[in-house]
Amino acid sequence: MPTDLWLNLPVSDLARSVAFYEALGLERNPGPGNSASSASFLVGAQRVVLMLFAQPVFAGFAGAPVADAKQAAEVLISIGASSPAEVDDLAKRAVSGGGSVYAPPGPPGGAMYGCGLSDRWPPLERAVHGTALRRAPLS
Repeated sequence: MPTDLWLNLPVSDLARSVAFYEALGLERNPGPGNSASSASFLVGAQRVVLMLFAQPVFAGFAGAPVADAKQAAEVLISIGASSPAEVDDLAKRAVSGGGSVYAPPGPPGGAMYGCGLSDRWPPLERAVHGTALRRAPLS
């Protein structure tokens, strides 16, 4: 049975991406995965590993070219938040960490309170990709 979940993402600017995820409050993984071309974070109580790779390194691992984030979505990751106030705070921290908010905090369609963040350089306002922050349905 699998014991861990590792999310691997290609990034065009490793230093800026590290700053973005640190601004969100992710903890750097002291284990393997930190080098001049990669960075490793631990996420949540389950300790999911988020790996950031320079695009050429990611393409080598994947055995395929990296998708052009200006033309297509490559991944959408949801991060749990305990309250709408925490979602609002994460949106502010994402911007202070160099990212952008492509969908402002609010209840999209009334089902959940969330927002959409992007760590792409330059930030893309028109594409739906990056990180979406959500919480449980509103009561």
